[in-house]
Amino acid sequence: MEFHVYDTTLRDGAQQEGLNLSVADKLAIARHLDELGVGFIEGGWPGANPKDTEFFRRAVDELDLKHARLAAFGSTRRAGVRAADDPQVAALRDSGAGVVTLVAKSHDRHVELALRTTLEENLAMVRDTVSHLREEGQQVFLDAEHFFDGYRANRDYALEVLKTAYEAGAEVVALCDTNGGMLPTWVSEVVHDVREQTHGAVGIHCHNDTGCAVANSLAAVDAGAMHVQGCINGYGERTGNADLVSVVANLQLKMGRDVLPTGLLGEATRVAHAVAEVTNVPPAGRQPYVGASAFTHKAGLHASAIKVDPDLYQHMDPAGVGNDMRLLVSDMAGRASIELKGRELGYDLSEDRDLVTRVTERVKAAEQRGYTFEAADASFELLLIEEVEGARPSFFEVESWRVISEARGGGSGAALSTEAIVKIHAGGVRHVETGEGNGPVNALDQALRAAITRAFPVVADFDLIDFKVRLFDQGHGTDARTRVLIETSDGSTSWTTVGVGSNVIEASWEALVDGLTFGLHRHLGEGRVGETTPLEATVAE
Repeated sequence: MEFHVYDTTLRDGAQQEGLNLSVADKLAIARHLDELGVGFIEGGWPGANPKDTEFFRRAVDELDLKHARLAAFGSTRRAGVRAADDPQVAALRDSGAGVVTLVAKSHDRHVELALRTTLEENLAMVRDTVSHLREEGQQVFLDAEHFFDGYRANRDYALEVLKTAYEAGAEVVALCDTNGGMLPTWVSEVVHDVREQTHGAVGIHCHNDTGCAVANSLAAVDAGAMHVQGCINGYGERTGNADLVSVVANLQLKMGRDVLPTGLLGEATRVAHAVAEVTNVPPAGRQPYVGASAFTHKAGLHASAIKVDPDLYQHMDPAGVGNDMRLLVSDMAGRASIELKGRELGYDLSEDRDLVTRVTERVKAAEQRGYTFEAADASFELLLIEEVEGARPSFFEVESWRVISEARGGGSGAALSTEAIVKIHAGGVRHVETGEGNGPVNALDQALRAAITRAFPVVADFDLIDFKVRLFDQGHGTDARTRVLIETSDGSTSWTTVGVGSNVIEASWEALVDGLTFGLHRHLGEGRVGETTPLEATVAE
């Protein structure tokens, strides 16, 4: 039997708290999953969920899948009703999906307490539904719900459910760790026993409640499972399902199994992030293989070794999953970190030991004052340019800035308005602009952006897309120093800058100025290197 990679993001993954997928979202995600090369995409439960019914209707005309087949999910027939007469079974039959995945109870207590029927009738429900759909020409998989818990409670009955499904024509029976409580050795033992007792094709469906969903899936495959289910990015109810990217990457790269079409594993990072954009769930930086931090190095010792051979501190070439190696610059950085980071940004520092030493010392001194460059590559690059060229790029000079906040009325219902006035010089012309915004930082951003846009229209394309504030020296309370990280985008790329000050407005101003300076440098070139830097020219009135 050919190995099955089965994605259930559109059904089981969509049960994640806070995740709400429209039909258009589901269609978009299905296209991305097909680009990864998964074999089966579970589209949802037609007949039970109107959006899922609509998804299957639209999929006929709107999905042109190259690698995957759509599977419709549903339950066995109701107790006491013929499969041919059950409306839910009819919805599966009429969904247009060539594959149906039936969920069936395999835990005796669930049969008696949840289904409120007999163990014998549950077996008949499995037998009748599988055989009916097979007679209608559909390929049938069966998800044995709560199988591992049922196996422990009543092994004979749990195995009887599987045997009944196989005899009725189910191609695969997936053993479901529905409560997510299993560990890898337990899974391995049970899968071995199932294969010996049934001789059928076994699948695995794991939840991550013990943090072992990926490991449990791999253990099942090692024990003989030929069908693995999961969700991209580990989406799912409670703590999620097995992260399908981690599962297939481990199978292919570590266990030597070609489970995806040739070359498509290299799409994993792009696809994982593209799906995250659709779901509006930020990608997890520490996600194995495809996270932004998966191949990121911070310690100076690591960087020194990577300079000699990247494989010394990486378990694989990140290009294999479409990711990249990153070097972070921080107070832990040594000379090798700075040199490698410079190379990453396009600067060869290998022949200038004094320059590398100066940059290293500046980074460590700045981080002692509260700056952080590991999350602010743009600020580090400006610092590096300043050391390489003798000064930062300078496109404008700040004469002054002012923020005025006014409250009208008293108590919690007071109306607050904020106005900022920014005066700058650019291209020999003095520009004065006023900005109003939702708070002082937003008002400053509006005024500064308006002033600079007069001289450099490209700034109109820049947007502030993220704003983070962190207090340190917290024992000082409201007098604590503040660090601000600002991410700016030009519509195609983004960059992050850092500012530190005695209050959030001062710190935000520095990050805003650096963000616009870096954007202009990226779009227009070096700028007028050697003139007064924007921050040094600032006078807060």
